[in-house]
Amino acid sequence: MAPGVVKALQEKIFRNGDDSLHNENETQGRDPGLTIHIPGKPPTAPKTSHPRKSLRSIPEAVPPDVSVPAKSYRQKLSQLLGSAYRGTEKYRLEQDARHERHWKRWGPYLSDRQWATVREDYSHDGNAWSHFPHEHARSRAYRWGEDGIGGISDNHQRLCFSLALWNEKDPILKERLFGLYYYLDSAPTHSYMKFLYKYPQRRYPYEELVNENVHRDRDVPEYEILDSDTFDDDRYWDVYMEYAKEADDPNSIYVRITAYNRGPEPSTLHIIPHLWFRNTWSWPKDKPPMPSLSKSVTVDGLQYIKVKHPSMEKYYMYCLSSPPSVDKSGNFVGNEDGVQPELLFTENETNFKRLYGGQNPAPYVKDAFHDHIIPSHRQTTDEKHSNFWEREASASVMFVNPDHRGTKSAAHYIFRDIPGDGGCAVVRIRLTPFSPYNLPNLEDEGLFDEIIDQRREEANEFYDSLLLGHINDDFRQIMRQAFGGMLWTKQYYYFVQKDWIEGDPAQPPPPPGRKHIRNMDWKHMYIDDVLSMPDKWEYPFFAAWDTAFHCIPLAVVDPAFAKKQLDLLTREWYMKPDGQIPAYEWNFSDVNPPVHAWATFRVFKIERKLTGKEDLAFLERVFQKLLLNFTWWVNRKDSGGNNVFEGGFLGLDNIGIFNRSEPLPTGGHLRQADGTAWMAFYCLNMLNMALELAKHNPVYEDIASKFFEHFIFIADAMTYKSGDDTFSLWNEEDGMYYDAIEFGPGSSMQLPVRSLVGLIPLYATLVLEPAVINRFPGFKKRMEWFIDNRPEVSARNMANMKVRGKGERRLLALASKERLIRILEKMLDEKEFLSEYGIRSLSKLHKESPWGMEVHGQRYEVGYWPGDSHSGMFGGNSNWRGPIWLAVNFLFIESLQRFYQYYGDDLQVECPTGSGVFMNLVEVAEEIQHRIIHIFGRDIEGKRATNGGNPKLDGDPHFRDYLWFYEFFHADTGKGLGASHQTGWSGLVAYHILQSGLTCRLPKTPRTPRSLVHHYFDETIDSLSECGDDTHSLYSAMSAMDLNSLGDISPEAL
Repeated sequence: MAPGVVKALQEKIFRNGDDSLHNENETQGRDPGLTIHIPGKPPTAPKTSHPRKSLRSIPEAVPPDVSVPAKSYRQKLSQLLGSAYRGTEKYRLEQDARHERHWKRWGPYLSDRQWATVREDYSHDGNAWSHFPHEHARSRAYRWGEDGIGGISDNHQRLCFSLALWNEKDPILKERLFGLYYYLDSAPTHSYMKFLYKYPQRRYPYEELVNENVHRDRDVPEYEILDSDTFDDDRYWDVYMEYAKEADDPNSIYVRITAYNRGPEPSTLHIIPHLWFRNTWSWPKDKPPMPSLSKSVTVDGLQYIKVKHPSMEKYYMYCLSSPPSVDKSGNFVGNEDGVQPELLFTENETNFKRLYGGQNPAPYVKDAFHDHIIPSHRQTTDEKHSNFWEREASASVMFVNPDHRGTKSAAHYIFRDIPGDGGCAVVRIRLTPFSPYNLPNLEDEGLFDEIIDQRREEANEFYDSLLLGHINDDFRQIMRQAFGGMLWTKQYYYFVQKDWIEGDPAQPPPPPGRKHIRNMDWKHMYIDDVLSMPDKWEYPFFAAWDTAFHCIPLAVVDPAFAKKQLDLLTREWYMKPDGQIPAYEWNFSDVNPPVHAWATFRVFKIERKLTGKEDLAFLERVFQKLLLNFTWWVNRKDSGGNNVFEGGFLGLDNIGIFNRSEPLPTGGHLRQADGTAWMAFYCLNMLNMALELAKHNPVYEDIASKFFEHFIFIADAMTYKSGDDTFSLWNEEDGMYYDAIEFGPGSSMQLPVRSLVGLIPLYATLVLEPAVINRFPGFKKRMEWFIDNRPEVSARNMANMKVRGKGERRLLALASKERLIRILEKMLDEKEFLSEYGIRSLSKLHKESPWGMEVHGQRYEVGYWPGDSHSGMFGGNSNWRGPIWLAVNFLFIESLQRFYQYYGDDLQVECPTGSGVFMNLVEVAEEIQHRIIHIFGRDIEGKRATNGGNPKLDGDPHFRDYLWFYEFFHADTGKGLGASHQTGWSGLVAYHILQSGLTCRLPKTPRTPRSLVHHYFDETIDSLSECGDDTHSLYSAMSAMDLNSLGDISPEAL
């Protein structure tokens, strides 16, 4: 074979054909084909593409490529659509919306963790972690879902695919995520996806991690895998998984698994892709028709798995033979014939013998592949319980089905002695409904990789289309990985409350007391959907208020999916008949902040802004259900009928001095400043939605008036009556809102803790355009009557509605101008709330001055904890006593932008307080956005705050470009804390980058001159109103620039 041809094929097969391969300065030692590709220059001419045969069958006399370049699918589609072409991925989204192609049938819907979830818990005491521990996961069939590494499934999770690995050191196969992994990329239709798992070559330190953390208290940081010696000397594998769908067929999927040996020496790796059915047959009394997987071989000797399921079309998984591994120079090593997989089959059935000492109903069980591949895992005849992997057993026992059929299968590839320092092995899998006879190019490795390349380029095209102007490459990568992570954290969620409470006919009945532990009142609940998860490993269940924030960035890339999430939570099989929205599976009856209305209207407006489409049916449908939810809040959380809402912990876990979800140890009732503010915020969003709907249906004008009046009464309740006395949640001396305890008539005390509780009243802000007010004379008349005739209510505890602001606008807000300024003095003070990385959840003032009180001999106290929690309240796994949370910061930013709509440049505040620098409120909002972006961005030394100073994460070329999106962040250092893949609401940083990344400085560098930002916002917000009058409305005309820009902060956009 000609050396040039060999080299070209090696680059194609192992390097993804990336042009930057030849530019050492660009790649800086990274594997360019396997990092996110963000083109830094105009696209080059299209690559030559023609059918290529398998590497091993190419004759040595093959001449160089001389054929005419073939057009890619993207080029053909562009030519077909002409000026209507907006991008290939956007075209797929439109096809999916029109139900022409089901592009979202397959996606990353497999959970990262199904064990130890509430759904799998059938214990007597509700302890999900002990009832279904990790040790059971490989041997015990799941009831309600499946999990795996970097996996996919169909949208009803009938058929699942994921990866397993073995390093010949671990006592078990690596089938589930412990350790270091990254969601790198995903297109909205999942036509392209990329995932990275860093698999140690040493034995995985399960026991070391558990034992070390058991002996650490809350004052010592958690012991993480990077604290151990597991990754010393770079003895690990970078295992990339890429998925690509056929250009015009959402059911045909290409899978490429590429493993790099980062260690210094040759090492052996087992790559074991799994294909299996979710177990749906072990639970009903009458067994349903069984699905089956079976082995077949093509006439050319290619092995594949035939898939038959009663409710699916036929599928075939082709397991291509792999070329030999290559060294870092791209030279083949090892057997020239490559690696042939061994196909394995068993049943997705519980191993009762191993777990419980019972009898197995079938000879082949769920953990069979562990026994087949790892001799030390095999169970001897006298074993019944743990430590079986330490014992040797007879190799003569058949653990997998010799007839090559079952409900669980795998392709076992063994790559011996892959060279160190970047040696590489690759596996190619194809899952498709087409039989071998319909796939003439089935073994064409070059064509296989060409298809993956094209899908990746289409994903590049999609994400590039979101950007206007130059945003630096690092911010682009952050944005891309944030969106990719949000799309990866979709999960199929199945739960039928009746079946879960009562147990299954074919299984032993659950303990009688179990039905009283949790969720017994949610009898109507029936969930069978793909949902957005907070974190598929730490929190593999939906959480209502998390979902609301997820939907904001999701609406930018896939408005249809974002709308469906919000719609589902208000449907009758989720929402209780009384209007309560389920919180999360640990307690559906918990109360989260009422942000659903805000998210619904924001998603509606984002879609309108980016596409010009107004989905009024969605808006009206959700609005109608939210009327029920609002009524539930009024009836259940305003116990005294005084418009003061308790709410409980309201998502802020340990923020209070007491557990706000339990009776107070002091006695009395807690008057919550944030609870009342959240309801005022809810009211204004319902008012805003009603005015939008009233443009098309005058009935909603009266409903808008109703919410206007309700807002006034809620605002008035920030000063409440207790007996004949009146008390306020506002402290005039401190210039802050505080919670208060009402002990009885005439007896009340404030709890002077400076926290988010006192800042959240800023959220309740709405600007009304004169054009909108004039459009609805009934609403205008009622509003003006209320202002003129009820001044004792309409002028207290809120902004003065008589005073018109910029452009003759009206302001509805809890905070008057005077109170707003006083709150911002503290919120923008770096000695209090303002951190280098956003707004803290608790004032730093409480570091030196914690506040507390003695109750019945017990000390209750709130102090400033900038990092992890020092308290066991709510499990102690999150902390609202200092750290930065992106969700609440997002609402502060939008509130400031709305205040700016009213005050304009007339209101300037010092930012930071004491700095001598004065900004208008939109500049303050942007400053906070930039500080949040700085959590993730590289500073001038190449360090990211979120990495917490870890030199490997910051400096190693195989780590430094990848990010985790943590649950919350250290208030003083920006270090990521909590769940490491909570892309759900930390993915909001992608929205910030799109909105203000253009002007964002690098971390730890001087600020951008404010004159540039001011000029941008002047252009954005001073255009004609929707009615065409000369009111200088903030509404921006639908110019080509506005249509694709999230920089617009007008009332029509916010």
